[in-house]
Amino acid sequence: MNRVLEIILIVARVVGLAWGGITYTTQKKVVDLGPIKATKSENHTIPLPSITGAALLIGRIILISWR
Repeated sequence: MNRVLEIILIVARVVGLAWGGITYTTQKKVVDLGPIKATKSENHTIPLPSITGAALLIGRIILISWR
C-alpha cells in the first residue's frame, strides 16, 4: 500500500512540475453607465513551487529505491 501511495505522489509531483501553476480568470467591472457596461478580464496565476516539487520528487524516488 505504501508503494502505491509513493507512486501516486511521484506522478502528482511530475504533473505539478510540468504544469508550473494554476491559472484562473476573473471579470472586473470597469464602467457601469446605465445600459452601457464594460468589463475587464484579469488573469491570475498561483505558482507551484518547483524547488519544493523537485525535492519531494527526489525524496520519493529515494524512498522507493531503498525498499
